[in-house]
Amino acid sequence: MNITHNHVDEIFEYDGSQINPSWAFQEFGIYGSSIITWIGPVNITLDNLKDFADVGLEIKSNYMVNFICEFFDQQPPNMRIAYLRQRLLVMIFREILTEYGIQSKREGDDIFVDGGKLSISIASISLSSAKIHFALNLEDKGTPSDVETIGLFDIKVNDEQIFTNDNLLELINKTVKRFINELETIENDISKTKVLG
Repeated sequence: MNITHNHVDEIFEYDGSQINPSWAFQEFGIYGSSIITWIGPVNITLDNLKDFADVGLEIKSNYMVNFICEFFDQQPPNMRIAYLRQRLLVMIFREILTEYGIQSKREGDDIFVDGGKLSISIASISLSSAKIHFALNLEDKGTPSDVETIGLFDIKVNDEQIFTNDNLLELINKTVKRFINELETIENDISKTKVLG
């Protein structure tokens, strides 16, 4: 499976509409499976909520790293596989945090550091594709007052700040590269494995 990664330097808001099918093609002219990353605020409007459990909740933050993944390799798209890929992305990011010496906890598709919620995520499908939105707070600002949150820039190890604007793009690219490599490796393993029976 060929997956195109495009990091957008422009800062813009994630309002939930970007999870709609073929958004990467409509906005950036990117054909096929893709991962679009950018930095910007999140404020998901009620009409764009996709998780029934989130109805009535505020999902917002002043400053987040956003990942929008879209996959066209399965027709019809499979919701279970979309969620499995979402969890894989979350676990890959936790693995990277560990490599920086950061301890984290995962509850479903949510990542917590020092008791603060670091991430949000959703997976869904359309008639033509599977979509994932994964986002990480950069600062503990503009988040719902009833949720304890933390940002990547707030995390310290031995009193040293780990992530800054200087190494943020490196972190984004490392995460995307590892995720794409994992998906490609799965495809390669499928192609070389003899079926049973």
